[in-house]
Amino acid sequence: MAASTHPPAVLQDRFGRRISYLRISVTDRCDLRCSYCLPKGHTGFEEPQNWLRFDEISRVVAAFARLGAGRVRLTGGEPLLRRGLATLAAQLSALPGVDELSLSTNATQLHKHAASLRAAGVQRINVSLDSLDRACSASITGRDSLASVMSGLEAAKAAGFAPIKINMVLLRGVNEQEVPQMAQFCFEHGFILRLIETMPMGATGRSSPALELGPLREALVARFGLRPLAAELGGGPARYWSTPDGRSTIGFISPISQHFCATCNRVRLSVDGTLYLCLGQEERFELRPLLRAGIDDAGLESAIRAAIELKPERHEFNEAPQKIVRFMSQTGG
Repeated sequence: MAASTHPPAVLQDRFGRRISYLRISVTDRCDLRCSYCLPKGHTGFEEPQNWLRFDEISRVVAAFARLGAGRVRLTGGEPLLRRGLATLAAQLSALPGVDELSLSTNATQLHKHAASLRAAGVQRINVSLDSLDRACSASITGRDSLASVMSGLEAAKAAGFAPIKINMVLLRGVNEQEVPQMAQFCFEHGFILRLIETMPMGATGRSSPALELGPLREALVARFGLRPLAAELGGGPARYWSTPDGRSTIGFISPISQHFCATCNRVRLSVDGTLYLCLGQEERFELRPLLRAGIDDAGLESAIRAAIELKPERHEFNEAPQKIVRFMSQTGG
């Protein structure tokens, strides 16, 4: 492979947004069937021969890092179902220009992998947890998994991950009444709670009972005396509020009621090597054929720049909620 001769540069789209964050789906498979994400009985997963290999993922990440996009997150599906994930994490964390390596997980397998992931260089973990009630959790996820998630959280704490972010997707009439309890749970354990509006991706997303966060935020501000934080925590779309003593934090992610498209800094790489430029649009760029045809590093960087030029200005979830037929698990979290 020919080494790149390009000087370090900022990766920027045609709307002036700096692209600094790459989310990588290492598998589209999951051991849960969350009602807003993956349909029960779904079997249309990508064939393993089409998965990007670890060396291919490393090449893509290295190219992004050389172009100034040094924040990387491993996602799925459930990423811990990909065999040897700690090996991949070690490879990525050692790449020049990778400033941060993080992981999103449902935590059902985390008790087995937390220590090895930490040792491999994963710096931060986000855990999906939509309910503390066993029956409600099983209803949302399709499996009685709460005990294994709690074990995973304990293992992550023991491994030294801090802070751990808890992602709670809000479903009207399903788990919204649990938010104060979830907030208290996170305060007690030193976790950062992030409340998330559902997105109408695929039939599962469109059929989920969506809940706007504005009224809920006002209620939590009044209940806990929350104060807005000027600083962002991790470069993502959440707007954070803290308790008066500054020891606890809640983030609000509202892609529907208060979208953050103007500051979007990310793209997603699916397990089959497709770069998705926006969750709510169809623009994409296929990298796997180029990688397997032997593209050199300079060509790969040029391809990434061409892909970024396709990134649309904003999603159309409000105007055309039926537009995206792929599931969240197919794109990557």
